[in-house]
Amino acid sequence: MSLELLTILDPDGKAQKGKDPNLPAPVLQELYRLMVWTRALDDRGLALQRQGRIGFYLQSTGQEASHLGAAFALKDSDWLFPAYRQPGILLQRKVPIELIVCEWFGNAGDTSKGRQMPVHYSFRQANFVSISSPIGTQLTQAAGAGMAARLRGDDTVFMTFCGDGGTSSNDFHTGLNFAAVYKAPVVFVCENNGYAISVPACKQTNSESMAIKAEAYGMPGVRVDGNDLLAVYRVCKEAVDRARRGEGPTLVETVTHRMASHSSSDDAARYRDAAVYEAWKQKDPIPRFRAYLQHKKLWTEAFEQECQEGAKTAIANAVKAAEAQPNPGADSLFDDVFMNLTPQLKEQRAELRDLIQKGGVGADVGAFPL
Repeated sequence: MSLELLTILDPDGKAQKGKDPNLPAPVLQELYRLMVWTRALDDRGLALQRQGRIGFYLQSTGQEASHLGAAFALKDSDWLFPAYRQPGILLQRKVPIELIVCEWFGNAGDTSKGRQMPVHYSFRQANFVSISSPIGTQLTQAAGAGMAARLRGDDTVFMTFCGDGGTSSNDFHTGLNFAAVYKAPVVFVCENNGYAISVPACKQTNSESMAIKAEAYGMPGVRVDGNDLLAVYRVCKEAVDRARRGEGPTLVETVTHRMASHSSSDDAARYRDAAVYEAWKQKDPIPRFRAYLQHKKLWTEAFEQECQEGAKTAIANAVKAAEAQPNPGADSLFDDVFMNLTPQLKEQRAELRDLIQKGGVGADVGAFPL
């Protein structure tokens, strides 16, 4: 157990001697591109909400290195039980941007058929389990899935995320306790971004850190600079490898900052000191990683423009396609309830179809009310 904050990249982007994992050049450039695209996706999502075109949005601004570095340590066959702020993993796992944007609109192209809140993704093809609004539920889900995998004898690893506020949930205790007792192959990543909505971390816990909580459950706890992509990758790779060897779970605390408000319904300026925000803005993970690439001669203005313009074009095309999609059909209300529709549901479906045909229902009820 160590409370030391592990870091690899200095503020100027230079890797500390002997700590650079020396990832291949194409991999480093792809990780940078993913951070840029994730930021662009967030910017566009919030803009759409402010324009009234979608009803709600949650940003991960400032936390790109934290979740991308963590997920990069996994195999594609491993599973993710996410929280709210890990959209870059979807890009990392090649989920089409149009499907991501369709989820914002809750339209006919949405894999959740408009039943979830915006930005509560669920993509089976990416082993990305549905995001839940209740804080911490994903922690026990990941623990259970890990226990099942260990019983089956396969080598799948499960990674789950929560914020600092999530450590105050009962699911945090339950998830970590069960995972530790049964040596489940789970990596718990606590993204300590400073706030649980408006509650600062110092009022969230009296523990010296989030990572130290691991000691009570009998698992390793590690603190890492969450704005240092390479450090996050290194720590999580060690945790993933440990889990895959059958040695049980690890709690990783990534120390970062939520540069945006909690959501599009929140105004962080009402409770966050402007000086704190400005200080963390200087630690933005994207310029820091860009400086690292510059030191390694892997960044050029042309590469930057390719990343920025590529993201802008891809997202714009996805938004255009998503807005052209209709709402989910009324019949979809009856899907996924029972494998075979009951007589009552068939009757209700027929009644609804009749009402729609007569114009009794089906009017536009407006955007999501948040």
